[in-house]
Amino acid sequence: MTRHNVCSLATLAALLLTAGSSIAAAQASPQAWRGAIAQGNVIEIKGVNGDVKAMPSAGGEVEVSAVMKGRRNNPAEVRLEIVQHGEGVTICAMYPSPDSRPNECQPGSGGRMNVRDNDVTVDFTVRVPAGVRFAGKTVNGGVTATQLAGPVTVSTVNGDVEFSTSAYGEAHTVNGSIHAALGSTAWSDALTFKSVNGSVVVELPADASTNLHVTTVNGRIDTAFPISVTGTVNPRRLNGTIGAGGRDLTIETVNGSVTLRKN
Repeated sequence: MTRHNVCSLATLAALLLTAGSSIAAAQASPQAWRGAIAQGNVIEIKGVNGDVKAMPSAGGEVEVSAVMKGRRNNPAEVRLEIVQHGEGVTICAMYPSPDSRPNECQPGSGGRMNVRDNDVTVDFTVRVPAGVRFAGKTVNGGVTATQLAGPVTVSTVNGDVEFSTSAYGEAHTVNGSIHAALGSTAWSDALTFKSVNGSVVVELPADASTNLHVTTVNGRIDTAFPISVTGTVNPRRLNGTIGAGGRDLTIETVNGSVTLRKN
C-alpha cells in the first residue's frame, strides 16, 4: 500500500468519525430549568411533538428537563422559553417560525406554536413539589402525571393522557384514552374529561359528591357509584348525582366507553 493510500484512509476515517459525532449531536439536545414556584401557583408545560411526564419532586423546587431529538431537522434549533407571570411559570418548546409570524410563548391558551413539518420531538420530564399546580399540554404525544399533590390539567390531541393526584384535575384528548385518579372532590369550578376516539376511566374517592354528566356515542357507561338519575335512563347518556351532588363533573367521548371507579 502506498503512503498516499494510507493517508487517504486515515483522512476518511477521521471524516467518518467527525460525521458520526455530528449526527449523534443532532439527534439529542437536552435543556433544563429549575426554580421555586409558590404553592397554589402553576408550572405549565406547552409542547407540540413529544411526551410530557410529571412526577413528585423530592425538594421544594420545580425541575424541568427536555430532550430534543430529530431526524431531518436540527434539534439545536428548538429551545425552551421560560415565561414567569403572576400565576407561576410557563415553559414552551419554541420551534423556528415557519413563516413571517413569530412563534410566541404565553400562558394558557395564548401564544403561537406553529411547527409545520418540523420533525423534532421534545420530551419533557417535570418534577413538581406538593401544592404546586401542574398543567401539561402537547399535540402529538402522551401526557402522564403520577402521584402528584396538587391540581392537574393535562391535554393532547394525538395521544393518551393519564394522571393521579391527591387533589383533583381534568383531562382532554382527541385520539387517545384518559385514565384519571382524583384524591379529592374539593374543586370549585366544573371539571371535564373529554375524548373523541378513546375510553375514559375516572377514579373518585368513595365518599365523592358531585353532579354527574356522562355521554358516549359508541360505547357503554359503567359506574361503581350509586347514581340518582335525573331524566330518562339512557345506556349512553347519564345525568344524575353521586352522593349529595353539588360540584359538576362532565365526562364525554364518542368512540369509547366511560368507567367510574372508587379509589
